[in-house]
Amino acid sequence: MKPYFLLLILCLCGNLCAQISTQVEAIPPVFGPEYAGKTQKDELTRVFISPQRIVWVNDSNGKLIENEQVLLKQGNSQPEMGKRNMCEMTSTENDTASILLDYGKELHGGLQLLMGSSSRREPSLVRIRFGESVGECNSQTNNSQWEVGYATDDHAKRDIVMEIPRDGFIEIGNTGFRFVRIDLLQRNTTIRLKEVRAILRYRDIPYVGSFRSNDERLNQIWLTGAYTVHLNMQEYLWDGIKRDRLVWLGDMHPEVASIRSVFGDNEVVAKSLDLACEQFPLPGWMNNISAYSFWYLIIQHDWYMQNGDLDFLKKHKNYMLGLIDQIDKHVDENGVNTIQNRSFLDWPSSPNEKGVRAGCRALMIWSLQAAGQICTFLNEPEYVKKTAAIISRLNQSVESHNNLKQAAALMAIAGILDPATACNEVVSVGGAQNFSTFYGYYMLQAQALAGQYQQAIEVIRQYWGGMLDMGATTFWEDFNLEWIDNAARLDELTPAGKKDIHGDFGAYCYPGFRHSFCHGWSSGPTAWMSEHILGVQVLEPGCKLIKIAPHLGDLEWVEGSFPTPYGMVKIKHTKDASGKIVSTIDAPKGVTVKIEE
Repeated sequence: MKPYFLLLILCLCGNLCAQISTQVEAIPPVFGPEYAGKTQKDELTRVFISPQRIVWVNDSNGKLIENEQVLLKQGNSQPEMGKRNMCEMTSTENDTASILLDYGKELHGGLQLLMGSSSRREPSLVRIRFGESVGECNSQTNNSQWEVGYATDDHAKRDIVMEIPRDGFIEIGNTGFRFVRIDLLQRNTTIRLKEVRAILRYRDIPYVGSFRSNDERLNQIWLTGAYTVHLNMQEYLWDGIKRDRLVWLGDMHPEVASIRSVFGDNEVVAKSLDLACEQFPLPGWMNNISAYSFWYLIIQHDWYMQNGDLDFLKKHKNYMLGLIDQIDKHVDENGVNTIQNRSFLDWPSSPNEKGVRAGCRALMIWSLQAAGQICTFLNEPEYVKKTAAIISRLNQSVESHNNLKQAAALMAIAGILDPATACNEVVSVGGAQNFSTFYGYYMLQAQALAGQYQQAIEVIRQYWGGMLDMGATTFWEDFNLEWIDNAARLDELTPAGKKDIHGDFGAYCYPGFRHSFCHGWSSGPTAWMSEHILGVQVLEPGCKLIKIAPHLGDLEWVEGSFPTPYGMVKIKHTKDASGKIVSTIDAPKGVTVKIEE
């Protein structure tokens, strides 16, 4: 420790001393004790990424854009005086110099522009548009009305008109994007760009869990789901990096399932649960949606099963018990739910009001089952009885799923509808038809409960693989297979007569380019493949006991790993000549493995 800090510590005392030294040590010693409690180290990492390709330039006369290929080279964030090795953009009296760059993958962050002199003494005016698709980069912005064909930047600025310096560099933006378009707006002006590098801002953590099989399409889907949730692991666990940059408790559950399979324990989950309780104190509902409070209980259960952190469970004890009491008051003696709060599962299910009500009832039962187990862990026998009593009242009346896949899936998971019946009558009908990126995870879970593993694998290939076929590098807020017909990929300029896969589709809160192309709730197949193909199921808190029950379907082999508090469990399953699965398991000390053939 530097002498300055020793002097500082001697002048202070007790906890205040410890607090200030912790805060100040992260910054230079010129910052004194008056900065205590006012500084915070950025917990995320920044990486600069050069463009992978140039999608398009507006260069009708061959002179507006010159030497643009230099932008594809690795940079060093160091400006240069002079005009050597620069991309030159020139807008004339009648033509605007424009360039559209592709960074190859969906990113969260901004842009760093390094300048190399311009024809003007003063700063130059440019328009910079970030896009999750080529179409979004070329679109206009309309924040006053959500409609197909227009983009919005109401959650994060993606369309920026600004002055840039003549020399030096500037950093711009904070959003989710893969593409960037730059337009030089002033007439008869030339600017020179040395570098136009994306700034990837992400949580620098290892992918401890893994999945690999003889089917490269499934491998890519698993990794894409992992990356989708990884990008949303910012200071808190967001649902989307362009839009919905918030903690949404319902949306969190598939994300937490994927985090368990890929990263194991991570502070972002606990921080987000803490924040949610602070933002939505009882008697309110999480995110002002009663169903999202149900998800909160399920997440708490699943997270404890993963890490076994009883102290964290106790920290939330009063909130959870209070929530159980609150639910109890809203279920009358006949099992009628009296909550005066809109029923909600996901957006695609919302027109089917009867099915949504049935699904919310099943979700409540599932959450109370989870809550009952939590109360057992917390040694609260009276609340174990209370959750069972509420479930008993709710089960007096089972509503119809009304042919809604979301509802039927939840009813199967909650144990109030036979899984085979749910799948044969509703969930598996039409394959991936009427799947959704959020509730698709629970439809897959229902298929697993029904023993329909091969059908589920086919849905994953078709539905989530369909997004990959359209150029996705992360999974979307919503998707319908019908969108693919006569649609251009997201990384292409849309030809005449074709649909824009981004701008021409979407509904509800995500019409057109407002549609998020990196939404954490869509990562479910990653968790599902680790749980059911690799076969890892946690049976005791903290992963002390896990069951390995592989279901390879038509796969020949699968191998991977699963993170536990004790270390990584390594797994490999191979079919022999007779089709029997031969398994090799390497588990760390502290983890007992139960193998189910």
